[in-house]
Amino acid sequence: MREIAYQRPGSIDEAIKVAAQPGAAFLGGGTSLVDLMKIEVLNPGSVVDVTRLDLSRVESSADGIRLGATATNSAVAAHPEVRRRLPALSEALLSGASPQLRNMATVAGNLMQRTRCAYYRDLAARCNKRNPGSGCDAQDGWTRMHAILGGSEHCIAAHPSDMCVALAALDATIHVRGPRGDRDIPFGEFHLLPGDHPEREFALEPGELVLSVFVPATPVAARSRYVKVRDRLAFAFALTSCAAGLEIAGGSIKTARIALGGVGTKPWRSVEAERALAGELPKREAFRKAAEIALQGAKPRKDNAFKVELAKRTIVRALSLAAAEGA
Repeated sequence: MREIAYQRPGSIDEAIKVAAQPGAAFLGGGTSLVDLMKIEVLNPGSVVDVTRLDLSRVESSADGIRLGATATNSAVAAHPEVRRRLPALSEALLSGASPQLRNMATVAGNLMQRTRCAYYRDLAARCNKRNPGSGCDAQDGWTRMHAILGGSEHCIAAHPSDMCVALAALDATIHVRGPRGDRDIPFGEFHLLPGDHPEREFALEPGELVLSVFVPATPVAARSRYVKVRDRLAFAFALTSCAAGLEIAGGSIKTARIALGGVGTKPWRSVEAERALAGELPKREAFRKAAEIALQGAKPRKDNAFKVELAKRTIVRALSLAAAEGA
């Protein structure tokens, strides 16, 4: 077994300096990284433990809520201000994994988690995400859990996160620090489409560390809900999911937000569907029309063709719950 160096820096700047070296990986809760190291899908030369850094705060202000990178999923989901001002985020977190994992998993780890594609995790299978240029056995394989939006001829692996779907809908911003200083990344730009290079998953430079995620507190966020459809109630990834929010004024929809999970190669925001709802009455007919728009570009395969209709129904359900919120 190859030796892996373990380092626990005493400061953020020290962590960034260490992690800028080739082959380094940050270690938070370990619920994704350690699993993949055990099956030798990921083989970092060193792990940089950031769990002792002061990055676990959840801070509420007038304009929104800032989530520290090492705040646990459980802590964020249970925070009173998150539950009150960002209900879709709390619901998304509580629908993920199991209570035990939520107690360990962190905000930044959730952002950075890798796909659960069976071919990615099988060293005997060809996978461009794991081994660039080797091919993608999923293309002609069993695709029930794979993406129908955002795929390419090189990769159709679905993004696994629930939290990220809610953050995509809620216009979150990710604050990072690296060797060249601090910067903010709009949530929609953080995860990359596979295209010709599925091994490139995140818009991060070497050594950059996620410090926090800021979620603005808006009328849409306050009236948001998360719906997840899965094979079983716990410890199951989404077949389809939807985070939806509505701002309703004068009986009609002023602003809408729609993001999908389980169907995209990244958390899938549908701006076109959101625009279609502006000015409409918050009724099922308008929700169904928006759902049709959101799935227009779907490219299903035999095993996951059911996701097209299921995703549409999930959108309608999430929007209906958001419309009823506070009514």
